Amino acid sequence: MNVSPRTRRTTRTRTARTARTARTARTARTVVALLTLAALTACGDQSAEDDAAAGAAPPPTTSFTENGVTVTLSVSDWHAPKGTLTAVFTPEKKGFHLYSTELPPTGVEGVGRPTAMDVTGVLKADGKLTAAADVRSISVPGVDAPMPVYPDGPVTTTLPVRADGNGAATVLLGYASCSAKEGCTIPVADRPVHLRLTDDGPTFAAP
Repeated sequence: MNVSPRTRRTTRTRTARTARTARTARTARTVVALLTLAALTACGDQSAEDDAAAGAAPPPTTSFTENGVTVTLSVSDWHAPKGTLTAVFTPEKKGFHLYSTELPPTGVEGVGRPTAMDVTGVLKADGKLTAAADVRSISVPGVDAPMPVYPDGPVTTTLPVRADGNGAATVLLGYASCSAKEGCTIPVADRPVHLRLTDDGPTFAAP
């Protein structure tokens, strides 16, 4: 059967169109598959991050109450051999304040005691003790110099620390709380809190 040139051209055109359509469909399917794979991978990565965050252990914490103040001690940002010791000093009664970390060890003219935290054993201080509170000066009857104190209520202090290795360490805490109306509590000095450092990090001994 003879086929005219025009018919042959029409057939070739239809065949080319069909081939282009098939290639376009395959390309679209490939793009969709790649986008789906990327989305699944991103979701998997996010899920892994969420699982890791959910499984992160809380920082080791301990607390005690003595002479009118509750002290909560924790170790945070531990990346061996460094971390941060945080101590929150909370007077049990309203209207009581704590003294500045800059107060001399025996106070001013024997009055007051500094808010203090130090470490011994395998832990060493890796910086200065700082408090997240503004210092204000007050006048105390019988004391000529002004007394540097923090506002009434809890005070958070932090101390960068560094470990020399695994083993035992002791945190030494000191403070005194006072009230303009009720006077002062008995000062606390070098109150020990024991902890141990292992390859898994620091843990506090049972109070």
